[in-house]
Amino acid sequence: MTLTSAESNQPATSSLSYLRSAFSRARRSTHVVMVGKVAVGGDNPIRVQSMTTTSTLDTAATVAQVERMVRAGCEIVRITAQTTREARNLRDIRHSLRARGVDVPLVADIHFSPEAALEAAEHVEKVRVNPGNYADSRKFAVRVYTDAEYEAELRRIEERFAPLVLKCKANRVAMRIGTNHGSLSDRIVNRFGDTPEGMVESALEFVRICEKYDYDQVILSMKASNVKVMIAAYRLLAARMAALGMTYPFHLGVTEAGNGEDGRLKSAIGIGSLLADGIGDTIRVSLTEEPEAEVPVAYALANHFTPRDETPRPVASPAPETEPAHRSSLRLPWNPYHYERRASRAVRVGPVTVGGDRVVAVVARPGDDREARVLRWASPGARRMQRPDLVEWDVVTEADLDALRQTRARLAQASRTLALASGDPAPLPKLALLASGSSAALLHAALPFADGVLLIRPTAESVESLARVTASRGKPLWLETRLPGQGDDTSSVAAVDGVVRDLLAACDVCQAAGQNDLVLSVVTSSPEEFIAAQRLLAARLALARRDAPVFLRTDPGADRLVAAALPIGSLLADGFGDAVQAGLGAGGQLDVELTLNVLQAAGTRLSKTDYVACPSCGRTLFDLQTTTDRIKANTSHLVGVKIAIMGCVVNGPGEMADADFGYVGGAPGHVNLYVGRNCVERGVPTDVADERLIALIKAHGRWQEPEPEG
Repeated sequence: MTLTSAESNQPATSSLSYLRSAFSRARRSTHVVMVGKVAVGGDNPIRVQSMTTTSTLDTAATVAQVERMVRAGCEIVRITAQTTREARNLRDIRHSLRARGVDVPLVADIHFSPEAALEAAEHVEKVRVNPGNYADSRKFAVRVYTDAEYEAELRRIEERFAPLVLKCKANRVAMRIGTNHGSLSDRIVNRFGDTPEGMVESALEFVRICEKYDYDQVILSMKASNVKVMIAAYRLLAARMAALGMTYPFHLGVTEAGNGEDGRLKSAIGIGSLLADGIGDTIRVSLTEEPEAEVPVAYALANHFTPRDETPRPVASPAPETEPAHRSSLRLPWNPYHYERRASRAVRVGPVTVGGDRVVAVVARPGDDREARVLRWASPGARRMQRPDLVEWDVVTEADLDALRQTRARLAQASRTLALASGDPAPLPKLALLASGSSAALLHAALPFADGVLLIRPTAESVESLARVTASRGKPLWLETRLPGQGDDTSSVAAVDGVVRDLLAACDVCQAAGQNDLVLSVVTSSPEEFIAAQRLLAARLALARRDAPVFLRTDPGADRLVAAALPIGSLLADGFGDAVQAGLGAGGQLDVELTLNVLQAAGTRLSKTDYVACPSCGRTLFDLQTTTDRIKANTSHLVGVKIAIMGCVVNGPGEMADADFGYVGGAPGHVNLYVGRNCVERGVPTDVADERLIALIKAHGRWQEPEPEG
């Protein structure tokens, strides 16, 4: 695909690069933008910000909320200003905060109203504008623009936008050009599509106007509720800016992430994936909760990549990295700007298939009382519960081998008994047993009772012996290398690359022994190392023309966001990974739920209802927190159904475009109900809106009754 703009032809996306090295982290070089006294970009720490949810006209409530946010550590606070009246009241809010000793920079959030933006620029340190609706409104109209018509549109936009640029420049006020996937203008959508390319071009149109007037105190964002779209858009923006010689800082965020662990995981995947690539200078975690609850989550991500200290850091660009010769010919075997799952061969593991076009499999360690837990996962009542596809059974001693033998026998007996009683020849859910360990002798002995074996830290001798015996019995062999260590420096990445090469050499041994049903895994100790290792594995597999499925799992750790969601989710969002285990902890049901939640947050596998819920602001027309909790309580059993809960129409109809059903604030006390992007009921009173939403789901055949308790 070739990118074009109204000004010039741009290079194809395949020729663009969004980072210097795919295998080690180097922070993207940017210039510094001052938001009041807070420096964003350069070598400064990744700044943390959030947004108020109160009415901007309620000065006391807004000031109290800002104080709570600042106490939680918020460095920049954003406040909505939908009209000039709200924008004017920002002055009173600012004066009240300063009188209380709160000197946090304020950002005015602007949609639709240039007049409000011009007023706000008199009272705040930064103005955020949405290029999708600052000079346009979206009507989902279809129209083909000629080049001349498109140029005329750009001149019209400049007439509307230039006064704000000049005022911000004169007042030393920063600006964020904040593109939202859900509110691209019809003009952009008609020419570039509802795509990352469209998001990037929407922002660049406004950046070009800023540069025309010699104004560079600009930060950019590319927000979306779909993490794949969000990641791709930021990468493409970074690549386009590198090609154009632009160095603007980026504000990162996954919009409408929702609440609870789901919202945190989705944010960790979207924001963390980009931070791991060195992209991002300030972040906001958008949760449907109180804004101060967003701040600790943001710090957990930001401080992992730019630890804070009391010593001021000079503003400087990192030195260009020279790729080591042994990796200079390697390239990522996927398009980082458009999602496509890596092609792999299908490998049968007993009743389960890993790879190919099958859904990404969940691998679990049963933990304590493992026989009872495996029997529970394999019971008929477990068909609707969150359960794994494969169980990894550690075989370290003879006792482990005996326990595996007994469990296999009990599963077989249960299947026979239930088959006789029900007449169903396969009465139990599909569940594969994978014997795991580093002893080839014990794994050989376990093979009759397992559907495959996982060899940890393979050696030439152990690989050859197990390859022959597994091939002769028609069972797959999983190979896993582990590299303990810290950091992501060059020597560490070189060590990981060496381990990856050893793993590929083991594949050659297996092929010579007649074993081609392989699943490969590399485990490291840090998120950066893990991402580098999997990318190196993907690149070398592509170079060797091997299509073995890949098993992703992280090392033990209590940090569910950084240690599990970030590295695994980043790779899933790139289409890499065929089986997943989010943590090597104690095992059990909690690990299964975490793994499935990471898969869901990455948009890879839906195991429950998926929600798109905005974080609330002064524009919201109902209480988002209680409404979201109420709708979840009534619909959370609907596996695979995606429901959007949006406070207003700013991003609602667009951001929920890939949702099945939508609940959007239309007016005070009333909501609009959507099926896909089509509004099917307007002005529904909120006291009956929940019932009407459920009726809509039923009418479209997506409703199922919840399972009875127990």
